[in-house]
Amino acid sequence: MEKEKTTFKIIDREEVLRSKRKYWIGRRAQDIVFSFAALIVLFPLMLLIALAIYIDDPHGSPLYAQIRCGRDGRPFKLYKFRSMVVGAEERLQEVLRNNEADGPVFKIQNDPRLTRVGRFIRKPGLDELPQFWNILIGDMSIVGPRPPLPREVEQYNDYQRQRLYIQPGLTCYWQIQENRNTLSFDEWVELDLKYITERSFWVDWKIIFQTVRAVFKADGM
Repeated sequence: MEKEKTTFKIIDREEVLRSKRKYWIGRRAQDIVFSFAALIVLFPLMLLIALAIYIDDPHGSPLYAQIRCGRDGRPFKLYKFRSMVVGAEERLQEVLRNNEADGPVFKIQNDPRLTRVGRFIRKPGLDELPQFWNILIGDMSIVGPRPPLPREVEQYNDYQRQRLYIQPGLTCYWQIQENRNTLSFDEWVELDLKYITERSFWVDWKIIFQTVRAVFKADGM
């Protein structure tokens, strides 16, 4: 049963945009330095992933571009390593009935559209590495709510739309929850709003370190 939205936190959007100006400036500088360094250091790994994707399924590009919604719902092109077969979007209707998530999001554990390499790179989140480019050019930040699809945003209510108040990110509170796949969409949104109200350099780095730990744990290392 859906929760009553009146019990949820309502954020003052203008206060969010006005407050912590020095933090926003420092955060953008941090994003530029960190993403630029990550692209250089991780380039050999990214090259290997791209090669593995091409060898496994040479019918499409190793990179996949998808329209997502950024701050205030503005669309931008998000980059990922392709983890699904060519034409996966056209086959979405085939798997929608197996959706394991509530709300406007779509998630299934064993998506039949995944390639062999796609299953491997999805588990530790290696398919998300090209988004360091999105961070470098300012579409995203390192930490922030994950950018939703336009079709998801169309279904948002006023409470859920609050997660669009700030720049989307590569990781946030939801990504570091051990039980994240059992959380409802509203609980996911609550975690995003928690981040929006608590954001600071300390919170950002705490999430970054916990994300790195979660990646190694998911990879069995």
